[in-house]
Formats: sequence, structure tokens, C-alpha cells
Amino acid sequence: MGILDGNPKNEPLHYGEVYAIWQFSMVANGCISAYRALRYHAGDKDLKKLLADGIDQAELEVSECGRILNANGIVPHPGFPDRPEAKLEDIPVGARFGDAEIAPMLAADMAAGLVACSQVMGMSIREDVAALFAKYHATKAAMGLRILRLSKEKGWLVPPPLQIKRPEPVHS
Repeated sequence: MGILDGNPKNEPLHYGEVYAIWQFSMVANGCISAYRALRYHAGDKDLKKLLADGIDQAELEVSECGRILNANGIVPHPGFPDRPEAKLEDIPVGARFGDAEIAPMLAADMAAGLVACSQVMGMSIREDVAALFAKYHATKAAMGLRILRLSKEKGWLVPPPLQIKRPEPVHS
């Protein structure tokens, strides 16, 4: 039997997988911190729920990636300290992010996460790693759709220029 036969969890990670998992975990730690702060800025209850779900997902990603890294002798990113709680009313108006600003930030994070997950899936030789990031990819795609729907419902979506009427083709 070769080194890549059998149980994927017993197979070594290659250096690209190690770095990608570590980096993904670091970014997820950043999302936990940022989404907690943005939750204090959010006024809409549905947006707060999306942020809470984003925090839960990022905590799961940190935990699962940390488990893989630890099992392979790699120290995961340490994470960031917890933020003190704040009330929306206590945040000065000029320093406050509005709901219409938070939603596209969250959508952009999900879109970037889709790309990152796809890259890890594409580089992975361990099936368990590829499957884990396929799961994250599906979750981020579903969350992105939830953000899009919420943004449309709340009137926060600013679409790019739409081609409503196409020009007539010129035949010569």
C-alpha cells in the first residue's frame, strides 16, 4: 500500500493544504470578531440573525480546521480576544455602520469564502479535506442566497446598471 491509500485522515497533508487550512481558520477567526462588532451596529433583526449564523459557521470552521491542524502537529491561529458588548444607541452616528452597508459586506465575505473553498477543494489530495471544504462551500452559497433575498426584501440591494431594453441590431 502507498502513503495515500486507505483512510484519508491517516494520510499526510501537503504544504498547500496546511497553509490553506491555517489561513482559512485565521480568516474565520477574523469573521467571528468582525461579525460580532457588526452585530452591535445592526438594527434589523433579520440581519442580526444572519450575522449570528455567520458567527456560528465561522466558529465551526475554526473548530474543524483546528482539529485537522492539531492532528497534524500544526498550531492553529490563536484567534482574537472577545469584544466588549455595545448597544446600537451607544455607537456614535458618524461611526455607525448602517444595515444597508453591513449586508453587502457580509455578501462579499461569502463570495470570497466561495472562492477560497473552491481553491482548497481544487488543491486537496486528501478526500476528507476536499469534502470538508465542499461542505463549507455549500453553506456559504446558501448564506449568500439568504443575504441576497434579505437585501432585496429590505431595499438594500443597489443593482449595477441593468440592460432593460437592448439596442436594435444594425444590419448592413
